[in-house]
Amino acid sequence: MGDLKTIFRCQQCGYSSPKWHGRCPECQNWHSLVEEAAFGKQSSEKKRVLAASRPVALGEIPSASDPRLFTGLVEWDRVLGGGLVPGSLVLLAGDPGIGKSTLLLQALDRMAACQEVLYISGEESPQQLKMRAERLRVSGSRLFVLGETALESVLEVVERNPPAAIGIDSIQTLHSRFLDLAPGSISQVRECAVQFMRIAKEKQVSVFLIGHVTKEGSIAGPRALEHLVDTVLYLEGDRTHTFRLLRAVKNRYGSTNEVGVFEMKESGLEEVPNPSQLLLAERPIGVSGSVVACSVEGTRPLLVELQALVSSTGWLQPRRTSMGFDGNRLSLLLAVLEKKLGLNFAQQDVFVNVAGGVKLTEPAADLALTTAVMSSYLDRSLPPHLVVWGEVGLAGEVRGVGHSAMRAAEARKLGFSTFLLPRSNADRLPEETGAECLGVRTLHEVLELLFEKG
Repeated sequence: MGDLKTIFRCQQCGYSSPKWHGRCPECQNWHSLVEEAAFGKQSSEKKRVLAASRPVALGEIPSASDPRLFTGLVEWDRVLGGGLVPGSLVLLAGDPGIGKSTLLLQALDRMAACQEVLYISGEESPQQLKMRAERLRVSGSRLFVLGETALESVLEVVERNPPAAIGIDSIQTLHSRFLDLAPGSISQVRECAVQFMRIAKEKQVSVFLIGHVTKEGSIAGPRALEHLVDTVLYLEGDRTHTFRLLRAVKNRYGSTNEVGVFEMKESGLEEVPNPSQLLLAERPIGVSGSVVACSVEGTRPLLVELQALVSSTGWLQPRRTSMGFDGNRLSLLLAVLEKKLGLNFAQQDVFVNVAGGVKLTEPAADLALTTAVMSSYLDRSLPPHLVVWGEVGLAGEVRGVGHSAMRAAEARKLGFSTFLLPRSNADRLPEETGAECLGVRTLHEVLELLFEKG
């Protein structure tokens, strides 16, 4: 195995040192250095494999006959960029209990309809997995299950009969016998991921890795997996809500702006082809502080309800709380409303919530937020068929945003007849939109148009 030596590696940032430190010199975390085994020399087998590699002209490389594999889950394939690329390494991460294992099992079951796939379970026994599969109504004849945590045993099975796709649940449970370390440590996770990356590229096998998010918000410690894999998917959502959002934060073969929407039910995760309709199903009518915002997630327009509550406070420091909207952006927009419209929030608590557990990240939600805050502050309800989008600047101006025609088409499809949007976007919308377009240039015009006329 080569010359064996001991090093101490930080489990947060990956810093290595020949001696132990109580505090990591790199990331300044206390008690994060753990003893690990390191090999000073490469084995002769590794040297032989490296020597066998040679450069190949790009024109001599044959094109893939089947560039994409479809899982059968439309929302999953959309986030992957139109399907799964053979030989890719995909990391599916999320909080414990959010539904990662359920989603992976359902996706592999769809793929098993026409090809062999392998599910490697390190957290559940095959009998326990069978119970969950019966609940999810998963019974693919080509879906094979392997209950194993030893990396070398798993690699032997895969190399003997390579399947079309492999699912590992989870990467933290696997361990290599050549590393005298506990499963889940940074060296074990990195070694297992590297070996699966090698298998994926050599055998053209697509590999899914499930990675748990720690309490610090990272995947398997120092985010080592995110740099190794081809695609990183995050399954997000509040466990108290039924909706789950699948986002791509890294994708070598597609866009990272797409989002897939699923609904958690007793029979598993079910795709939501029209999430806007479900998100607005319980929207209250005639209530101040409630507005419908239109956000674009990748190529999909999404209509959500944005709620704001402004109430007097007895504290010296008023509260600013937001769920699903950036807190710094909220403070910035409140300062603009105070400076440009004269609204006083010095003795007012401001609470903002995006219904359904959705997170609004694009600046096009600025105008909807300021409109909801003005509605709650003045205690005036907004028209029930109003949809709002637009960016707000520090001077109180309303700036244009992209994809206005797509937003308008989605709003009209759901029955909304009035749009509040930037004047620059309203002038470019086609006349056959069939809705009343209220184009505004400043927040003053919004205040006069919605709250002061009549």
